[in-house]
Amino acid sequence: MTPNPLALIAEITHRCPLHCVYCSNPLQMMGAESELVTQEWIRVFHEAARLGILHVHLTGGEPLARADLKELVEAAHSAGLYTNLITSGIGLSEARLASLVDAGLDHIQLSFQDSREQGANWIAGAKTHAHKVALAETIRRFRIAFTVNLVVHRQNLDHLEEMIAFAEQLRPDRMEIAHAQYYGWALKNRDTLLPTRRQLENCLRLVGEAQKRLSGRIRIDCVVPDYYARYPKACMGGWGRSIMLINPGGEVLPCHAAGVIPGMRFDSVREHPLEWIWTDSAAFQRFRGEQWMPEPCRSCERRTEDLGGCRCQAFLLTDDASATDPVCTLAPTHHLIESLQLETRSGEERSEDVSWTYRLNPTREGRHVTLPPLSPRSN
Repeated sequence: MTPNPLALIAEITHRCPLHCVYCSNPLQMMGAESELVTQEWIRVFHEAARLGILHVHLTGGEPLARADLKELVEAAHSAGLYTNLITSGIGLSEARLASLVDAGLDHIQLSFQDSREQGANWIAGAKTHAHKVALAETIRRFRIAFTVNLVVHRQNLDHLEEMIAFAEQLRPDRMEIAHAQYYGWALKNRDTLLPTRRQLENCLRLVGEAQKRLSGRIRIDCVVPDYYARYPKACMGGWGRSIMLINPGGEVLPCHAAGVIPGMRFDSVREHPLEWIWTDSAAFQRFRGEQWMPEPCRSCERRTEDLGGCRCQAFLLTDDASATDPVCTLAPTHHLIESLQLETRSGEERSEDVSWTYRLNPTREGRHVTLPPLSPRSN
């Protein structure tokens, strides 16, 4: 029997004022003309609640780009869903935050690209850091759960201790130190984002120390890069097992990157009830369970824990979505990960400038540009 999903990730728009180089949105994003309208999202939230979903994560892009965000929060709250806003904070005034809280917003996650203003703006491709810092103080004046999300990678990990101290001063309830994961725009910039093993080991040490020091005051979670794991994680809790994502145009996916897999068709809430998509659609059944697994996964005692790893990552690294995730040390293709780690160590020995591709807002052509870097090393 298929279990009920627990969480809905609602990508209500791909529009965003930031252009983050680690963005995991698909390279071909959807424009505003394709987005579900207010009433469609309201219907979806009520269908989600009937399906047993408990949480809705309002994200994007930047969800604040939607003028109807208050109505969407109100609808999710009235359906009995715990509402979490994942945001850059751009477009959020004190008055608008008050209206969202009044509408039933339970939690806000505010992202930071760095503790240093110049570095943060360099990574985001926009001058937004100062606004975020001021907004954090505003958020604390409301009775609402507050998470600070720090996205870390090779370009900022060398001052992680400073970043943790910066986030601590913002007084969140929770701090998430999230290593960039290599999908979408982050994959295009992997050569300059993937940390070295030395950086990762230092990160884990610093996080462990901060967790002990801040225990009882700030919860700290750390999401490490898959590429340095001994075994893969059960991506999104396993394909079609606990989470569903709806993109701005209404397509329902098992995860945010599943659209990269060729030949997959994702049904839309404009054409089918959410419950049917979850239980019966071909996309959600494709990698659900264990029957699809190749060896060594099929006979591995860990198969019920990691469920073969990430299907999207497997495809992006091997061109085969059914392959064992190469991050697993037991995978026949694990040498691909070892080669990337070797390239990263080689890159550490060079002092060349950094250049990367910034995420753009959706356009009909889906174009992107490569911009020259600024120095991230100064305040």
